[in-house]
This record gives sequence, structure tokens and C-alpha cells, in this order.
Amino acid sequence: MMPQITGEFAVTMAPESLSVMTAQSGLGRMSLDKRYRGALEASAQGEMLSVRAGVAGSAGYVALERVEGTLDGRQGSFYLQHSGSMARGTPSLSLTVVPDTGTGQLQGLHGSMAIRIEGGKHYYDFTYDIAEEP
Repeated sequence: MMPQITGEFAVTMAPESLSVMTAQSGLGRMSLDKRYRGALEASAQGEMLSVRAGVAGSAGYVALERVEGTLDGRQGSFYLQHSGSMARGTPSLSLTVVPDTGTGQLQGLHGSMAIRIEGGKHYYDFTYDIAEEP
């Protein structure tokens, strides 16, 4: 069974410009700046592309973020890949560690993360494992 940790994070998002061709497509682009607290004590920066559908409550986004810090006391960095959608108010999110992106003591890291928003605060539930190198 893979370990699971839970903690809080703060995120700041800022609008970014798009290419001329992409700007006319209806996409939005945001930069992400995050601070994770708990067993994952780290900072992260990333980029997100999103689109809102013509139907209320429907949208989609993809993002990549580089996370750097400590995970249960192990120092290193890794990338998280997001793929989220909202279908008429019903959310769906896949948030996984990009394979083979762990560095330092996080080499071999794999896993997935869930995000919760409760009382206006953001929380993560991270299920992961670190494979030993052969």
C-alpha cells in the first residue's frame, strides 16, 4: 500500500499572454505559484491553459507545475501534470506525477494527488511511492 499524505496549499494565479493565433481560440493562460505545507513542504511554479464552454458550469484545463522542496523529509523536485474538466458543475480531475521527473532524493517518485477546497482553503491528498533504482 502506497503512503498517503495530506496538507494545505496556497495558490496565486496570474493571467499570461497567448500567441496571436491562440488568443482567438477562446483559451486562457495563467501562471501558477504555489506553496505546499505539511509532509510536502515545497514551492511550485507552473502554467495552465483553460477554456470555458458555452454551457454554464462546463470548462476544461491542463497544467504542468514543477514542485521543489521536501516530501516526508526527502529533498528534491518533480513535475505534476493536471487534466481537469467540469461538466455542468460536476468536476473531474487527474493530477499525477510525470514519470521519471523526480530529482535528488525523489528519484523514482510516482503517484497521484487529489485537491479539496473546504472553507475557502485548499488541501491536497497525495498518494505516492518512490521506486528504488535497480
